[in-house]
This record gives sequence, C-alpha cells and structure tokens, in this order.
Amino acid sequence: MSVAAQDRIKLEPGWKKQMLPEFEQPYMQELRAFLSQRKKADAIIYPPRDQMFNAFNATPFDQVKVVILGQDPYHGAGQAHGLCFSVQAGVPIPPSLRNIYAELGTDLAFEAPDHGHLQAWAEQGVFLLNSVLTVENGNAGAHQGKGWERFTDAAVRALAEQREGIVFMLWGSYAHKKGQFIDRSKHCVLRSPHPSPLSAYRGFLGCRHFSKANAWLEEKGLGAVDWALPKTLD
Repeated sequence: MSVAAQDRIKLEPGWKKQMLPEFEQPYMQELRAFLSQRKKADAIIYPPRDQMFNAFNATPFDQVKVVILGQDPYHGAGQAHGLCFSVQAGVPIPPSLRNIYAELGTDLAFEAPDHGHLQAWAEQGVFLLNSVLTVENGNAGAHQGKGWERFTDAAVRALAEQREGIVFMLWGSYAHKKGQFIDRSKHCVLRSPHPSPLSAYRGFLGCRHFSKANAWLEEKGLGAVDWALPKTLD
C-alpha cells in the first residue's frame, strides 16, 4: 500500500499501527469494492462514512479498558454512529440499550438518561465494537459476510494478544464465539445472554457485569469506569 493510500485511512494512530496490515489484505479490497458498488446502486449505508470507524477513533488502542461487542449497526435513519448499542442524540433509546440501562440501574444505582448516546463511555476506554461496521437502510444484516467480521476479529485479537488487563463483556452467542480465543489469564471475560428483549431475562438482567468489571479493574490498579452518562444532551 502506498504512503498516499495509508494517509487516506483515518484511524487513531495506535489502532492504525495494529490494523494497517488488514487494509492491505485482498478481503478488504473486495469489501471496499462491494461498498462502492452498493453506493453506486444508490443504497443508503449506515453509519455515515466519516463515522464508520468511530469505535476505533473514540477509544485509542492503548487506552482500551473494557470491550463490548455488538453485531450490526442499527439500520434506521439517523441511528448508527459507529459505536455498538449507541444511537445519535434525539433518537429513541433502542430496546437492547434500555435493558443495558436497566441492568446498570440494578447493579450500580445508575440513573438512565433520556438519550442513548454512549460516547462518554468510549472516551473512558470502553471499546464499543460492532462485528460488522456497515448496514443498509431497513435491511438488517445486509453487509454480513462481506469481510467486516474478519477485520473486527483482527481488532479483538490485537487487543487480546498485545494488551493485558482488559475486561471483555461478551453478550450473546455471537459475541461468545468472537471472543473464544481470549486468554483468561491476561484478561477478564464476562459472559451472559444478549440484552435483547428476546433473551435479556435468560441471564443478562442480573449479570452485574458493570460492577464486576469495575471491581476487577480496581483490583488490577487500572481504575474503574464511571458508567454514569449525562442526563441530557445539548
């Protein structure tokens, strides 16, 4: 890859160092071609291009403390902005995030805000990564199997192998599989069902992952996450 091509990749420097080899792989070239083809076909793709790698840019590689894995971006207008489970300001809070807030309330006396914007978590070191980074309007899973999964597997593997002392919150069978290679002697792995209304009552509600994560981080001298969110957004 030429220097000019590398310069066009807008990633936080730590992540760029880790992920640059992936951009040179044939599967990423095929993914870029697919996205270009869909755009030429007038497909509406979420999130906007400048927010596609928001999870990486909001949480530098060497500052990741907690990893939360999602699957696909939301596929409604104005929702997705590159952080899993998070929606842009002014968008109704999705059902899974409502259950996350409910668990936080039980676990840490969290007061739910009137929004679903999780940028404040990302800025504290909570890496909010979807397995697939793009989707099409009204078509859930439209970009599954096109290469994003391999790219985000590489991101999780880089954290698992290059870093120590990270809490991985794996919610649902999809996340369980994605994190199956994480070394539990180096990291804390917390598993539960997905917070979706279809499965939250099977063990997500009551899992106490947030207090467990903070207790583990504090034990390691790494500092707890303040899970509180601004009550409202301007």
